Amino acid sequence: MDSLSIAQAVFSTLFRLVAFVFLRVIPSPLAKAALPVLYIAYLTTAFFAPTTVKQIKVEEPAVQNGEVKVEETKHTNGAIIDTEEEDAFRTIALSLPARSPRLRYANAAINGLLVLMAVEFLATPFLDTAADLSFSRIGAVSSDSVKIAVRFPTPNATAQLLFREHKDPEKEASWRSGPSLSFSADADFVHTVKLSGLWPNTTYEYALADENRTLTSGPFGFRTFPDSRLSTGSHFRFVASSCITPNFPYLPLHGRTIKGFDLLADYLFPTTAPVESVPPAEFMLFLGDFIYSDVPTYIGDSKEAYRRLYRRNYQSKSFKKIYERLPIFHTYDDHEIKNNYAGLGNDSQPPFPSASDAFKLYNADANYDSLADQHYYNFRYGDAAFFVLDTRRYRTPATEETPDGTMLGETQLATLHSWLAHANGTASFKFIVSSVPFTSLWGHDAQKDSWAAFPAEKAALLEALHSVPNVVIISGDRHEFASIEFNSPHLHTVREYSTSPLSMFDIPFFRTLRLQSEETVPQNVSDMVLTDEGPVYVTETVQVPKERVVKYIARGNAKWSSFEMDTTDLTRPTLRIEVVIDGKIKYREELVGSPVKLQASNALGVFVTTGIKDVFNRIGIKPSRWF
Repeated sequence: MDSLSIAQAVFSTLFRLVAFVFLRVIPSPLAKAALPVLYIAYLTTAFFAPTTVKQIKVEEPAVQNGEVKVEETKHTNGAIIDTEEEDAFRTIALSLPARSPRLRYANAAINGLLVLMAVEFLATPFLDTAADLSFSRIGAVSSDSVKIAVRFPTPNATAQLLFREHKDPEKEASWRSGPSLSFSADADFVHTVKLSGLWPNTTYEYALADENRTLTSGPFGFRTFPDSRLSTGSHFRFVASSCITPNFPYLPLHGRTIKGFDLLADYLFPTTAPVESVPPAEFMLFLGDFIYSDVPTYIGDSKEAYRRLYRRNYQSKSFKKIYERLPIFHTYDDHEIKNNYAGLGNDSQPPFPSASDAFKLYNADANYDSLADQHYYNFRYGDAAFFVLDTRRYRTPATEETPDGTMLGETQLATLHSWLAHANGTASFKFIVSSVPFTSLWGHDAQKDSWAAFPAEKAALLEALHSVPNVVIISGDRHEFASIEFNSPHLHTVREYSTSPLSMFDIPFFRTLRLQSEETVPQNVSDMVLTDEGPVYVTETVQVPKERVVKYIARGNAKWSSFEMDTTDLTRPTLRIEVVIDGKIKYREELVGSPVKLQASNALGVFVTTGIKDVFNRIGIKPSRWF
């Protein structure tokens, strides 16, 4: 085999390996750049490389010593002579030069198909406009209100929101009128409204209707949250994850499939009867990277470019299985804007204006109300308190003028501390939602992109968190799962659960998570020792890691964590974590918190909205609205 033939085989094999990595393992920019180079190199060497040919010319038979002899003359016409039998499988698998035209065409066809697949994967985010998308979904839910986001792609169209309590399926209640909706091109035909005046802990239905009150979409169900002012326990479940890209790992002609949502729908809404002791999921926390504006290639800085990616996700039948049945609360991370984005508090700096416009229309407007035009917010479910951070907009890396830098900015940090002080005595568990990991144990680019890059702000915040019982941090971003323990000398332990991706690449080649920090803290450990006088508890001081990995699972393209909070026994508040990877439960953990004496509310509204209603319900009077 000559040098050109060897080069052809090498370039073809490398092209196939890189294509597999790009389409099925990780859509790396390096792989994207290498693909056209390798394919052109393969075509060039294939064109100039000699083919292996065997031609046989049969001469006239001659008689020699009474025997007939046929002379064979081999003609190569400049080609290489190879009389060995070809191994078809080996030739195609290793992209070897082939004598048979059929095998040569097969090799060329395989490489051509891989080119078409890569082109489809790269072009779909640009070509799939999803302009005809229509949807409605539930966003922020409270004890007496709900937000509903609707898209209807007809200019100057209007719709009427109808709702009713879902009591007896056999006796349908009459529809009541809610807010009106209008749709304009300026808002990409998306309108979010708030429906108020609802009962706590009550199941409702909503539907969309035209001006004649004829239903055009729905009905869809939702359930209001329990009243958080009651000093009673809760038993509920929610799920959390981040990071999705449609059709990855890639399959031909599956441009809108998001496999992680398909698996999540099977988990949340099984066809078989669920375990009775496990409550249904009440909502999902999506921790960022809902779109990838720069993977597999950057879509450009325009409002339409960013809006197009959101429409594509909402058009996905996989996602529709979730958002039509489950409230979803969002934060954002860098890929909704651009990789490793740091906003510096400058909202006018591109690409933030275009990126935040799309995030606001499709995800943020349906979140809980916050300060004007802010993306951080907090909410309650019973005796559970949540604070969702914005880790991008005010992020300012350390400089000579600001040597410590800031992740949250002054106003958001002050709001977080105020929330923490209030939640300390009013909530059993306090959940802080961060798009990026709080731990500093991850290496590589996490040292610049996670909380590790802001050690002073992290240390001050962690000191405050240690002073409050039952603080749990929920994060994403790293495309891995880790359960992390933050230890303190005398105060409360803080836990972090970082889970991702929901539908994206994992990290197949290397690991950057250290199992514990080098820094340690003293802790008192008690142990029972048997003596002649009986058992005696002995306390000694030991050094434990300040940050420690409890569980680490790296692999898996579809990960989410389920959090089941049970505080029906307020003396033993319990959090059960279930980690699901590629549709299978891979890890369970139970966290028993410290008892919290919840501050009772004297608000009259508590008794008006719950006590009186329950009394009337017991005697068969069920008014749909009071006052």
